[in-house]
Amino acid sequence: MARQAAMLCQDSAFRLYLDRRRRHKFGMTEGTLPDGTHNEQDARDWLCAACGIQSRAELDHSPEAERTFHQIRTRFNHWRTRNRVTNQRTGNEGP
Repeated sequence: MARQAAMLCQDSAFRLYLDRRRRHKFGMTEGTLPDGTHNEQDARDWLCAACGIQSRAELDHSPEAERTFHQIRTRFNHWRTRNRVTNQRTGNEGP
């Protein structure tokens, strides 16, 4: 799990997802929080906080943290799928 989490944090699409998620959650505009704001460390910090852990290595030993990680990854994958469909319809490049 820790390795998968590290790979997820390296994924630029996941970091874009975090940018857009934060904008939506807090009613921000792209001018306030532009795409590309979250870096790999920000993604790591967010993921650890969301899973209630200090280190991604804890995902390999905490069933609760692992369940939360799976939920996060599932939501991200749904977002990515929806975003690709939207971009195909509009002709825009996807993340």
